[in-house]
Amino acid sequence: MLRFLQTIAWLACIGYSTVPAFWLMVHPFAGFWRARKSNPYKLLVPMWIVMWIAVGIATAPFRHLHLYSTLWMWLLAAALLITGIAIYRRAGARFTWSQLGGLPEIRNPQQPQRLVTEGIRQRVRHPIYLGHLCEMLAWSVGSGLVVCYGLTAFAILTGVIMIRMEDAELETRFGDDYRNYKENVSAIFPGVH
Repeated sequence: MLRFLQTIAWLACIGYSTVPAFWLMVHPFAGFWRARKSNPYKLLVPMWIVMWIAVGIATAPFRHLHLYSTLWMWLLAAALLITGIAIYRRAGARFTWSQLGGLPEIRNPQQPQRLVTEGIRQRVRHPIYLGHLCEMLAWSVGSGLVVCYGLTAFAILTGVIMIRMEDAELETRFGDDYRNYKENVSAIFPGVH
C-alpha cells in the first residue's frame, strides 16, 4: 500500500511540477499564440505531455529514495490535500472555465474582460497556485520521497518566475486596476507582500 501511494505521489508531483513550466510556454509568447489561427492548445498540450514524460524519465531513477516512510505522515498529507481542494473550489467559484484554462492569455478576447478580485482573490492574487502548492506539499509530506520534495522545489522556483510574468501580463491587460490590486493583495500567501 505504501509503495502504491508513493508511486501515485511521484506521478502527481510530475504533473503539478510542470504546471508553471507549461505557463512559461504561454505568458512570454502570448502574442505568438494569439496570432495563430488554429487553437494553440493543439500544440501546447502535446508539449506539456512531452514535459511529463521527460520529467518522469529524469526522476525515475530516484523515485524510491525517501527521507522517511510512514503511514502517519499521510494524515498531515490528507489535511493538505483537502485544503488544496478547498482552495481550488473557491478559486474556481468566480472564474469561468475559459479563464481557468488561460484562454484570455492566448486568444484575442471577443468580449471585454474584467478583473476578478472577489472571493478568495480578495486575499490572494493567484489562489490556483496556492492550491497547487498545497497539493504538491501533501504528496511530498505523505510519501516522504526525495523526488517529490525536489519537484516541489522546482515548481516553486519556476512558479515564482511564472507569477511575475503573469502579473506583468495582467498589468498590461488591466493597467492601474491591476497595479492597485497587486499592491494590496499578496500573490500566494494571505497577508505576505
